[in-house]
Amino acid sequence: MNSTESRLDQLRGPVPPVPHNARTIAALTSNPGCARRAVMDAAGVDKRTVAARVGFPPPYGQSPFAITRTRAFEAQVKANGCAELLRMLREVLDLPIPEVAYHDLEEAAGNTSQNVRHALARQVLGAAAKGTDEFGTLFDHPLLRLPVGGRQVFLEPDLIAFQFQGVFHIIEIKSFAVIDGQADGGKVAAAAVQSGVYVVALRQLLKELGLDPERVSHDVVLVCPENFSNHAVATKLDVRRQLTVLNRQLNRMTRIDELLEPLDDDLTFDLAPDRDGRPTRPVGELCAALEHIPARYSPDCLSMCEMSYFCRREAHGTTHALGRTVSEELGGVEWVEAALGLAGGLLAPAPEQMEAAMVLRAAMRLRNECFGIPA
Repeated sequence: MNSTESRLDQLRGPVPPVPHNARTIAALTSNPGCARRAVMDAAGVDKRTVAARVGFPPPYGQSPFAITRTRAFEAQVKANGCAELLRMLREVLDLPIPEVAYHDLEEAAGNTSQNVRHALARQVLGAAAKGTDEFGTLFDHPLLRLPVGGRQVFLEPDLIAFQFQGVFHIIEIKSFAVIDGQADGGKVAAAAVQSGVYVVALRQLLKELGLDPERVSHDVVLVCPENFSNHAVATKLDVRRQLTVLNRQLNRMTRIDELLEPLDDDLTFDLAPDRDGRPTRPVGELCAALEHIPARYSPDCLSMCEMSYFCRREAHGTTHALGRTVSEELGGVEWVEAALGLAGGLLAPAPEQMEAAMVLRAAMRLRNECFGIPA
């Protein structure tokens, strides 16, 4: 075990790590400047439990009922040799699929080790990409890998990668309904980003094998229940825009070892659970540990990060709390109080604040004109 791994183990404490998935990577890449989330995710810290311990439990999460419903719908779509799924693929992708070979990659001869499963996925997907078969192939639960912040992260997707005549298509199965041809825009957008993560990971695998990564199509297939029944319907999504953003943000992310370097050697998020699993770590001590790693809060975090309500309290009074657009527009002005002082001419701007001060004073002048306030 290298020093980075041992340091991350210390940060997490003596508990199993919470694994990365497409959802966490999508959230991480949406805010690549947040060192707190990057470190906690790399260490596999249970952010939900930590947030609850410090008094800011996230008010959202997938219910056991929703998880059960998703699994039941996925099993239905894959039943009878994926017969229903093949029907939809013929329609959505307009492909003449005469025959299909199905490979379940969830286990490697009974071995569930991530390294072994990933090696199996590399072997099977690589052979399919190099083959000359004219019929399509379905791969269930291939374990992919993606470099995030300088570390390899395993992805355990509930997806099928479909290969036909040398082209792979990612298929994402979701349980939210398509009603009268329309689905919830936010859920579709989230599914598109998560599918994009899988596309990036599968392209990375082909690249490692010396194959053309563009053989993984940017068109993914989203499968959902239709109306208020369990009848499945498939839709093709173009995720090129999401891929551009994901690749850019992944490249921008600071390496984990660089983020760990300035941290105190004794820093840890260990909750010190008792025999019943209840945390016993003093709340003040845990808050101090969290505040030791800088966060980059924005309102977008509220819908995607378990620590967001703690970070929002911490960011009260800063321009970051007003949103990314505002904080970027007011570069160099960290506090709302300072922004108001610059706008009213009560505070002399520093050299790096000159441009922001001009914008703030113009905005104040327009506001005063709208309300009839004399200059």
